[in-house]
Amino acid sequence: MNRKSQFAILLLLFIQYSGNAQLLSPFIHVDQFGYLTNAEKVAVISNPQIGYNSNEEYIAGPVLELIDATNNNSVFSDTPNLWNNGTIHDQSGDIGWWFDFSSYNVEGSYYILDPMNNQRSAVFDINSNPYYAVLQAATKMFYYNRCNATKEEPYAQSNWTDIDNFTQDIDVRSAFDQNNEATSRDLRGGWFDAGDYNKYVTFTHNTIHQLLTSYENNPAIFRDNWNIPESNNGVPDLLDELKWEFDWLYKMVNSDGTVILKMGSLDYDINDFAPPSNNFSPRYYTPTCSSASLTIASTHAHAAKIYATIPKLTDFANILESDAILCWNRFIDFYDNDNLETDCDDQTVKAGDADWNEQEQINNAVIAAVYLFDLTGEEQYSDFVRDNLDLCDAFINNGFGTQHTVFLEAILLYTTLNNAESSTVNRILSLVEAAVFGDIFLSIDNDLYRVDLPDWNYYWGSNMTTANFANLALTFRKYNINPTLNSDLMRKGAEVLHYFHGINPQGLVYLSNMYEYGAERSVNEIAHTWFIEGSQWDNALNSLGPAPGFLSGGPNQGYTGALTPPANQPITKSYLDYNDWFTDPAYEITEPAIYYQAAYIQLLSNFATTDSINSNTTNETKDKVTFDVFPNPNHGTITISGNIQNHEIQLVDIHNKIILTESCKTSKHMIDLGSVNAGVYLIRVINKIDASFNVQKIMKL
Repeated sequence: MNRKSQFAILLLLFIQYSGNAQLLSPFIHVDQFGYLTNAEKVAVISNPQIGYNSNEEYIAGPVLELIDATNNNSVFSDTPNLWNNGTIHDQSGDIGWWFDFSSYNVEGSYYILDPMNNQRSAVFDINSNPYYAVLQAATKMFYYNRCNATKEEPYAQSNWTDIDNFTQDIDVRSAFDQNNEATSRDLRGGWFDAGDYNKYVTFTHNTIHQLLTSYENNPAIFRDNWNIPESNNGVPDLLDELKWEFDWLYKMVNSDGTVILKMGSLDYDINDFAPPSNNFSPRYYTPTCSSASLTIASTHAHAAKIYATIPKLTDFANILESDAILCWNRFIDFYDNDNLETDCDDQTVKAGDADWNEQEQINNAVIAAVYLFDLTGEEQYSDFVRDNLDLCDAFINNGFGTQHTVFLEAILLYTTLNNAESSTVNRILSLVEAAVFGDIFLSIDNDLYRVDLPDWNYYWGSNMTTANFANLALTFRKYNINPTLNSDLMRKGAEVLHYFHGINPQGLVYLSNMYEYGAERSVNEIAHTWFIEGSQWDNALNSLGPAPGFLSGGPNQGYTGALTPPANQPITKSYLDYNDWFTDPAYEITEPAIYYQAAYIQLLSNFATTDSINSNTTNETKDKVTFDVFPNPNHGTITISGNIQNHEIQLVDIHNKIILTESCKTSKHMIDLGSVNAGVYLIRVINKIDASFNVQKIMKL
């Protein structure tokens, strides 16, 4: 049996215990992917009191057990601890318990069992690298969001293939001179920004910086074999993916350093069809803007130093550096003349307002100056940091918020650079050393769900801001601001990560369609034009579903629609797993975005490792047999596709008993499971010639 088959059998769900089938409880919350071996491990058990699920009482039993999923043996048991003396947690409307099993460090696959209620948690792993496949799936979001790119196998899974899209972008004209051929530009490339298909220069600022920082923090985990078209070319796939965006940004830059702000459609209901290749209407670009020039200066300076370390990309690094300096000089013209442009986007091209106000431009100019100083060593950039630091709002307000994630990284980088101005370094460290003691970066005890963030965090895009609170904490730790707090800062980051993976009031993995990666309760719908309501990609449980790995927007107490939920809920229950933006603003709740994604990836990059751990996903495999199963979960019919021609297909139950065997004559094979009981099974596909085989877990509902 190959390594992948052995591991798959460890991940059996719906396991028989004491002769009775256990129910998967929405109230026993664990990180559904797992825990690092020696990490703190605490499950949350919730009993709803207020909100959409308040009629579903759950009282934890007096003893909970940790069960080995391979043999159903109890390996640890303890009494759950009542959280905060039974007080209702006001952000969720729940009371609950914590079940601490941190002392158990044997690697394997497990679930939490409440034997009194005969309910269990999702199955999860304990090992030295439980998040590596999750990191791959989250990063693959950018591939699926590529504009002007064919999505084809083997890079795209079979459910999410598409031909080339937005080919009309070879001829994009000014929105203010639409009939003038002289304004035509080839603006193909880059990523769709979010759930719509538009592309914005300024919105790439934090996205690019956070992805580059993720790479710098842990370069070894970003390998060159993550199954994108550029894989195995000698460049880490994350940097290849970023280059796709940089190649588009290059086209937005003018020879004088001015930069076009954004491009897209002239109305909301133009170019809004699924899949992307079904959109043919012309698109247009806006005027240039000082904030767009600043974005290029900042992101390209950061990138140039990284790409210069890759021999085959030194010429590309030189282009990045050249454009960074060109655009910085153009920005400085605006700055020196007190003429920063703050109203470039009049919404002729629809969707997001891409302007920055003067304060944002000052903040981001300091970031750009740091990276240019790091890149070139020229004192003019250090002088700009010195002269403008006190004009940044973090220094005006004596503290850091989630909007300062990239800013904090940059100014702390400055403190480490040769020839950094000493008084500037001291000013930075003085503010940061005071800020690191804030409870917002350290505490978890005041929150039943162990993230302990302020009420004002939970608005539109709260999953991004939640991730960035953790990123701030981990940046303090990275630069060793107060060594005595480093373990608490790491703990804060880990608990926020667990929040995304299931320890939240919804009990959901907040990434889309992660069933094949081990999730048992995952986001099924996201407000993304490709995967929208009524499309064949509507829902992961009853259609093709969205592609895996898109981070949903998150709870939003400022939701303006009429549905309950999300309305009229405790703030962290202001969420609904839906994607209808035709009659309701689902985009306020479940829309993904490249900057949400980058914030989550930066967080996750602190916990993924290079350890080789068997995976329950087929996305990265050296096995000869590779295949996809759709839909998964299913209601009775599945289709298996891949290199399976003339192979044997077996359906195997949780006791390793073969339920059925069929021969496959083509690259696609349909199996009727109508007579099979609900539960979890294995699909085993065997090559009859050399006996190699592979296994995937499936769930019949």
